[in-house]
Amino acid sequence: MPSHLHFDEDDFLRCRFAVSPLWETQEAVRTLRRPDRHGYHAPWLRRIRAVAAGLDLTPLWLLMPWRGHTPDWLMPPPTGPAASVEEELAALRAVDPETARADTARSLADTPGAPKSATARAWLDDPPRMVRELTDALEEAWEVLVAPDWPRLRALLEADIAFHSRRLAEVGLGGLLPELHPRLGWRAGTLTVESAGVYERRLGGQGLVLMPSVFTWPDVISTFDPPARPALVYPARGIGGLWTDPADSTPDALVRLLGRGRAAVLAALAEPAATTALAHRLRLAPSSVSAHLAALRDAGLLTSRRYGHQVLYERTPLGIALASGTSDGRPVPR
Repeated sequence: MPSHLHFDEDDFLRCRFAVSPLWETQEAVRTLRRPDRHGYHAPWLRRIRAVAAGLDLTPLWLLMPWRGHTPDWLMPPPTGPAASVEEELAALRAVDPETARADTARSLADTPGAPKSATARAWLDDPPRMVRELTDALEEAWEVLVAPDWPRLRALLEADIAFHSRRLAEVGLGGLLPELHPRLGWRAGTLTVESAGVYERRLGGQGLVLMPSVFTWPDVISTFDPPARPALVYPARGIGGLWTDPADSTPDALVRLLGRGRAAVLAALAEPAATTALAHRLRLAPSSVSAHLAALRDAGLLTSRRYGHQVLYERTPLGIALASGTSDGRPVPR
């Protein structure tokens, strides 16, 4: 059944992209219990299995029904394009406990038996305690499950935003939105989302926050109720290669031509990325990666542009051809 988000004239001017570390934490926790999400993330799941076993994620899972409402207060769209996890956690701790209680009770009702559990009864009897305990649980999940890989995840999310920002300039909002997910459609100022339930919302001049997500795949999410900001969360591009070690895919011929360090950097830039993210992914010192990036840019293989507080690097057509071992984008015959 479809859900509908209706745009007014002012909404077209107030759509923006955002990245949320807290959202990725929520969805990483959810992914641990969703086998349908495991395909792209198998290497990550194997690596974090032992540390994840040491977390008590039961309270968070209690509010993540397979089909139903997850509390909006626990996963609000970010207030800015790149809020830090510290800012997002502080906002959670400042949530009005009674608002959180009502929202949580609605979520518990979607999970059979949940409202009668001792944990649920304690939360509903003491909302400030509930806000504190759930925020603490999310903070711990962030530190264990997501923070070690955040530079890599953030680089992929920012690359998605860079790509879709260009598409927005090329095809406009009505052309872009259906490209984000097969379940999205656009007609006459209304975004349609094929979903399990029926949902209607007029954006009322607030615009729409567009959030790429690593762990949301294969879902698309849009049902945020007022007063939460209207948001659309969609799977980020490039997650198929997210957990691949770039060193394993650096062509030998490229290594012989450029040297191992520069070849690894060029091969790793299948999507735009910043220096710190590349250093983390390649396990190289940031100073070394910075020197390689400068040399590759001076050789005409990369371009750079500023995004927020970071500089993103991406391949030029020449860099793409060289990294793929071609002169025209096609494999070289052997």
